[in-house]
Amino acid sequence: MASEKIEASGKVVVVTGASMGIGEAIARVFADRGARVVLLSRDAGRAEAACNRLGHPDRTLGLSCDVRNREEIDRVVSLTLHHFGRIDLWINNAGRGMRDSIAQMDMTACRDTFDINFFGTVAAMQAVIPVMKQQGSGTIVNISSVAGHIAVPFMGIYCATKFAMNAISNAARVELKHAGIHVMTVCPGYVRTDFGANAIKGRELKQVRPGAVRGITAERVARAVLRGYRKQKREVIVPWTMHPVVKIYQLFPGLVEWAMARMARTT
Repeated sequence: MASEKIEASGKVVVVTGASMGIGEAIARVFADRGARVVLLSRDAGRAEAACNRLGHPDRTLGLSCDVRNREEIDRVVSLTLHHFGRIDLWINNAGRGMRDSIAQMDMTACRDTFDINFFGTVAAMQAVIPVMKQQGSGTIVNISSVAGHIAVPFMGIYCATKFAMNAISNAARVELKHAGIHVMTVCPGYVRTDFGANAIKGRELKQVRPGAVRGITAERVARAVLRGYRKQKREVIVPWTMHPVVKIYQLFPGLVEWAMARMARTT
């Protein structure tokens, strides 16, 4: 693990799912610090609008990319290399929520959620790894979730995609270390964005979440990503108050499941 900080200025950063929320906040925090940033969204117009909001027209590029389509990912890689010559940091942020019970969930929606959240991440990693190997350096950041450590009732499929993302990140980190490529996982807790409103909603909807929890801002997550990148962290959990929650679940899973079951009964 590198002890010195890596500066963002001059780096080429690609962010998937960058037209709003956490993705746009991450793009902004890097662009504001001198990085050249490529913002990806399934809608080219929304990607370009996000670029305009960032206010660095000479150092930002908005492109359309559906991570479910490997050809689109490869096109974005080629265009980024054409414009900026290299890729120093690839951030897999594109994702979608799904709320339903395991018993009632629609399997088509389940597969599509995996295609976006997990298989899209893996495809992007496979597309950018050869570039970083040729460079002899690079960092891949996978935006996961605390739900990748703690399975939440009625969000089982979303959690499954994030558990899978954590596993693939940990394996890739070891596999790629010799090539000079670092893999970092970021696990936010509750974040105040439109993510929940845009989630697929199935037949059985219950929200297992303490009413007093307001959530953190997308900007706070973005700053945590930047700090983690600079220090080449293995994993970043944000906010810090979620660290003990994850540890309690690891040590006393029955206690946490009992509390979640009580919350589910009251919703």
